[in-house]
Amino acid sequence: MIKNFDEMLSIVKNNKTMKLVVAAAQDKDVVEAVTMACEANLVEPILVGDETAIRNIIEEMDISYDLRIINEPDVIQSAKTAVSLVRKGEADFLMKGSIQTADIMRAVLDRENGLRTDSLISHVMVYEVPYYEKLLFLTDGGVNIAPSLEQKVKILENAIKVCKAMGLDRIYAAALAGAETVNPKIPATVEAEALANMKDKWGETNTVVEGPVALDLAINKKACEHKGYKGEGGGRADILLVPYYEVGNALGKSLTYFANAKSAGIIMGAKAPIVLVSRADTSETKLLSIALGSIIANNK
Repeated sequence: MIKNFDEMLSIVKNNKTMKLVVAAAQDKDVVEAVTMACEANLVEPILVGDETAIRNIIEEMDISYDLRIINEPDVIQSAKTAVSLVRKGEADFLMKGSIQTADIMRAVLDRENGLRTDSLISHVMVYEVPYYEKLLFLTDGGVNIAPSLEQKVKILENAIKVCKAMGLDRIYAAALAGAETVNPKIPATVEAEALANMKDKWGETNTVVEGPVALDLAINKKACEHKGYKGEGGGRADILLVPYYEVGNALGKSLTYFANAKSAGIIMGAKAPIVLVSRADTSETKLLSIALGSIIANNK
């Protein structure tokens, strides 16, 4: 089991080098992260975008590494080109560059030329939080706004796949709510209980789902002792499944800005993993996200 990002980077370096294609790669932080990933032999990159702008960034940053560039100045077309390379097997996974999320996802979800599957597209953020004994997998604070119970099942399935790629055997997932009592007037508690009761389903992946459960009982063993919470996964969650987009978005940003957590982000549910992080994220976060995508692509 990979317990931190240093371990993740070490493992990726020993894996098969995967091919990464970046859509609209004319972004300084993206180019820096991709270059760092190349120098560490994590990926073989293909940069699709405005070649002049990309080469200006390379020159400005004094990068000597020889990067493959496909000139496609049109942002929308760059996404289509990048997706087509993955679809044809010429690249193993995809990364968002200087392009709106909606535009790259439109290319990904194109019914004829995209990377659509029967699964649901969902976002998984992985956090290395100071003082927590292992990595936290937070989902979904980036794509699905108010998922139904059926969608939450698929969101959880996607997160479990990420956990498995990261070497977890026994997985503990917490379906978060405001309290542990099921209240018919609070849909999050009803759906969390339903998820927890799907024991046969989760048993197939050696996963235990607790729910409904508040955040403190999901991640803090002392809180479980104090409140008498006896769930097997109490205090040691791997996956935090949030009820709504706003909860995941706020919790994730709190971990980053209040707890100084390192993070990596990935989109699951397509034919290949998609590295999709915020424009405000650092090159380190982008590098870690590339490494995460490489591990998942290597485990497909």
